[in-house]
Amino acid sequence: MKIVIGSDHGGFKAKGFVKGFLQKAGHEVADFGCHSEESVDYPDIALLVGEAVARREYDKGVLLDGFGGAVCLAANKVPGVRAVAAYNSVAARFAAGHDDANVLCLGGKTHGEVALAEMLTVFFSTPFEGGRHAGRLAKIADIERKYSK
Repeated sequence: MKIVIGSDHGGFKAKGFVKGFLQKAGHEVADFGCHSEESVDYPDIALLVGEAVARREYDKGVLLDGFGGAVCLAANKVPGVRAVAAYNSVAARFAAGHDDANVLCLGGKTHGEVALAEMLTVFFSTPFEGGRHAGRLAKIADIERKYSK
């Protein structure tokens, strides 16, 4: 799978682990920054990752900040992005299986490597269930179209 990752300064250290973990799992990983712990604005990185996923240049994306919420907020402003902030493996499973999320948002300061690995494993191994969930996603797409004019 082709995966694009990015973080702000709060998720920078954890992004290094995530990148290595995904590569060891056999994924092709592109890193869109940031590239140090110097302060950056998370919307800039979330926009880059979100646009790349929305253009389907990558299969999925992973964004990290201090707690996962801020990058999620920004990424979801990109039409076609379904970003979900996961706080445990159950949330990661629902994000993939029910929401067909294409961007997983994680907290670099709220999760250690064991939790990050578990959420990544679950997210990338859980297929979208379709069915009733597809109808709900269609309604979300309708909302997106309504306000993207």
